[in-house]
Amino acid sequence: MTDPRYALLFEPQRIGPVTAPNRFYQVPHCNGGGYRDPSAAAEMRAVKAEGGWGVIFTEQTEMHHTSEITPFIELRLWEDQDIPSIAKMAGRMKRHGALAGIQLAYSGINGPNLYTKEVPLAPTALPIRTFTNDPVQARAMDRQDIRNLRRWFVTAGRRCKVAGFDLICLYGAHGFGIFQHFLSRATNQRSDEYGGSLENRSRLVREVIADLRDAVGDTMGLTLRVSLDETIGTLGFSNAELRDFIEMNRDLPDLWDLAHGTWQDCSGPSRFKDEAAQEELVRGIRELTSRPIVGVGRFTSPDVMVRMIRQGVLDFIGCARPSIADPFLPAKIRDGRIEDIRECIGCNICISGDMTQGMGRCTQNPTWMEEFRRGWHPERVQARGSSQNVLIVGSGPAGLEAARVLSQRGYDVALAEARDEIGGRVTRERALPGLSAWGRVVDYRLHQLGQRPNVEIYRGSDLDAGQILDFGFQNVCIATGSIWRRDGVARQHVVPLPIDPDMPVLTPDDLMHGARARGHVVVFDDDHYYMGGVLAELLVLQGCTVTLVTPAPHVSDWARNTLEQSAIHARLAGMGVAIVLNRGVAAIHATHVETNCTYTDRRDRLDCDAVLLVTSRLSQDRLFHDLVARQAEWRDRGIATVRLIGDAAAPGPIAWATFAGHRYARELDAPDIGDALPFRREVTALAD
Repeated sequence: MTDPRYALLFEPQRIGPVTAPNRFYQVPHCNGGGYRDPSAAAEMRAVKAEGGWGVIFTEQTEMHHTSEITPFIELRLWEDQDIPSIAKMAGRMKRHGALAGIQLAYSGINGPNLYTKEVPLAPTALPIRTFTNDPVQARAMDRQDIRNLRRWFVTAGRRCKVAGFDLICLYGAHGFGIFQHFLSRATNQRSDEYGGSLENRSRLVREVIADLRDAVGDTMGLTLRVSLDETIGTLGFSNAELRDFIEMNRDLPDLWDLAHGTWQDCSGPSRFKDEAAQEELVRGIRELTSRPIVGVGRFTSPDVMVRMIRQGVLDFIGCARPSIADPFLPAKIRDGRIEDIRECIGCNICISGDMTQGMGRCTQNPTWMEEFRRGWHPERVQARGSSQNVLIVGSGPAGLEAARVLSQRGYDVALAEARDEIGGRVTRERALPGLSAWGRVVDYRLHQLGQRPNVEIYRGSDLDAGQILDFGFQNVCIATGSIWRRDGVARQHVVPLPIDPDMPVLTPDDLMHGARARGHVVVFDDDHYYMGGVLAELLVLQGCTVTLVTPAPHVSDWARNTLEQSAIHARLAGMGVAIVLNRGVAAIHATHVETNCTYTDRRDRLDCDAVLLVTSRLSQDRLFHDLVARQAEWRDRGIATVRLIGDAAAPGPIAWATFAGHRYARELDAPDIGDALPFRREVTALAD
């Protein structure tokens, strides 16, 4: 029985000629699979359908070969031979009653066409706008180009109908879609009937929707994803102009899909964006149209969702990242299992799969994008194998996830933690500025373990090899984590850098354990993810003057892949942190550091009172090697396996650790596959 407080979330809603079974709307989102791994993407969406999402969309789908975004790997619908792979996805999405939607994208000024070698087309001749600053410009579309584009959309729409989709989303948000390019004065500087006034700039989208209504609108709903605000002032498509546009075209699409003007703003990490962060940009728009509205905001709380509906802000609850973290979020709300929701932590590691052309990952949900490849289901696991019990040493993210899944499989699990607090690095990092939401990684797993009678947790248990051998567990999993190095070894220095002992040198662990610095602190960031920026912020809050030195061309360089690099730089600059790019630290002296240019090795002196080294980490694997050294004793002590996982094996982001714990738990007692590939992959067939 659904809690009456949340019943309205499960009311059917019409979208043009089709009806969604509820208000849970998985908006289009990337995944790293795209045209390369279509079955993996299809099964990922299928699991969401099983989990209760009423509307499920594909990611951005390139609808014509004259506009593609290589090197990024999205879906493609360029010709009829692309239909079978997307039809498989549509069928899997609809199996449990959800509406299947496809997002058609013509990338225009965002499409460099590095694969097709076509000349890019855009409203106005301007340089291509991409993450990689490609040295390519677009040609301004003439009237024949626009007629062609309208025809291409109709052709793509008909292919979508053949493939079995219920909804088409026309992409005009995040700066990526052709419709935003025409609507915005920043990218539309035309003087013909497609430029100038708002009515003229919205002409193309009106024409395309009218064309598609004639072609497929009798059976398919048409939605328009449009920018809430480009945040570039009067030159761009502002929130005020969006409202004018919707009021002017109030019944244009069957549903308005509202998203922020840039991807970074729309999918900002929890460090910089709260839940429902776009509410004020959306509030009041519902009154301008008779069509339903969907909006996003990393919604994880059903109470916030209900408030959005009751207050008339939204008709559908749009989610991308929360649907990744827990594909069964709607079902858990429906079934009264709120406490079992794996809440999104807003770390944006999911986006890195798309940005790096790798495969999507989720810190909270290690099964994401492994549903097809490894046969992993987010809620179901296989029964235990031939052994009965496991000792896990270390309660960080890898150890906690291993314990959760092993107990679910039916093993008796003992979890030993050397400290009094559970959670390892997550418990320490969640106390840093902006990272409180990351504590959900521990909170969710501790709650799940607390429900299971086959799990015992031992705090303050610093075990050695002899004790473990005496316990007699059949399987031992070492998940003892890592510590930050204090010798500077990372990318610039592969051997310890020269350090004068008179200079106070700190590591991230020191600060997380309560140490404080004074005066001017140089932060040397050769890690390039979030830690250097977070700790620079912490030091400023503690009253220090801070200079951040990095050999990279950006602060927190890898954080470009999680859409937070620009926000990190702005935050630090606003706090008064001096940022020194493209320079390393060659030596640490008693009163200063010696910096060197990454390109010329020119040296400079930087006076300071302390140095914080954010470089690399050392695996805490001594216990594992002590056990391996006594392997001859294992059999007599009843030990069958000893494994090293997570940061103790190889330090990485938290998502790597939860994946390692999950994989260990899934594969325990599995048959030895030798050198075989541990997952399925799709191989392109050779053409005749």
